[in-house]
Amino acid sequence: MQGRGRCGIRVTMAENSRSGQGGSAAAAALAPDRSLEYVLGHAGTPDKFCAALAKLFGVRQKEVALLRLEHGLLKFLFPEQLKTAGSIPVSSSSSVAAHTASAKKTELFNSFTKVRHARVFETVKLSTPEEEGADQEHTAIQKLMSAPVLTPERKVLGVIQISRKGFDANSAGPDFTTSDVQQLELAAKVAATLSFMVANSK
Repeated sequence: MQGRGRCGIRVTMAENSRSGQGGSAAAAALAPDRSLEYVLGHAGTPDKFCAALAKLFGVRQKEVALLRLEHGLLKFLFPEQLKTAGSIPVSSSSSVAAHTASAKKTELFNSFTKVRHARVFETVKLSTPEEEGADQEHTAIQKLMSAPVLTPERKVLGVIQISRKGFDANSAGPDFTTSDVQQLELAAKVAATLSFMVANSK
């Protein structure tokens, strides 16, 4: 069963059906005496910020993307390999990141392969030393959360995306939950205060 359309949060109703894996890794990822705001707020670079997000959501670093809006274009700050792969016009009709920025709403897709989207950036190799093997590069995004980074005045600074990749939905891991969405939206609020997001954004 599918939830609301692209103008709001979309979530499959089976998101909590798996036992043993759970939805959010947020509680386990953070030390008891450290809040989410503290951990992310002290990440001074896009790489450190996204590494913290990866631990928070229990995903690989290559499954985190951070984009900054510059002169009508969304440009990748992370992963490193996508910095030179091109940019996304915020007016693009085929980009989920562009839609998130223009709608200024968080989107959740637990059946992402069914969503029409540009796949050009998925073809870029994102190998990192901690990855298990080259075969992981042939996996596709199966599940995705996409959140706008907004100032208090609701000016768009960029977009954060968390994905789960796999050969199919089951191999990608647990569905994202509404609790994960809330954590991502909080992370986006922290991102809006960090210098690497504010610089050059228009």
